[in-house]
Amino acid sequence: MAEGKKTGVFPCYENQFQAGAAKESATNIKDMETFSVAFDNGVEEWYTYGEEGWVNRLMTAKGIKISIKGKRNLGDAGNDYVAEKAFLNGRNAEGYFGWTFPDGTVVSWDRAVYSITALNAADATNAGPLEFDVMSNGKPQVTLPAGTE
Repeated sequence: MAEGKKTGVFPCYENQFQAGAAKESATNIKDMETFSVAFDNGVEEWYTYGEEGWVNRLMTAKGIKISIKGKRNLGDAGNDYVAEKAFLNGRNAEGYFGWTFPDGTVVSWDRAVYSITALNAADATNAGPLEFDVMSNGKPQVTLPAGTE
């Protein structure tokens, strides 16, 4: 086992998210509170005589949507970058997105699609929200922590 490699249960705040125009300029997104992940799997199914009615399956496609909710933090580079996508369409709604796992693995896309779902609006006594979905756009780059390859 690599020295310093984490094991065991971990708190979810050890997941971190980076956003920016490119990997080199990406920064963590400050004041995010919750996230959920949904995988969209394309599975081809067929039935053959040899399987006597039992289904055969092959995973043929993948997609991922990460839904993140938090507070709007004016002046934070990552938070500002995401919020600025609210009124953009087409390729302008794309950008770098990285998800750093607690073990140091990074899953990232250079052209992830940002879909802003809530911005600034809430009850008068609430802090302004920033909520968004990040959707995969092509195959992700998966970078394992040093010493685990």
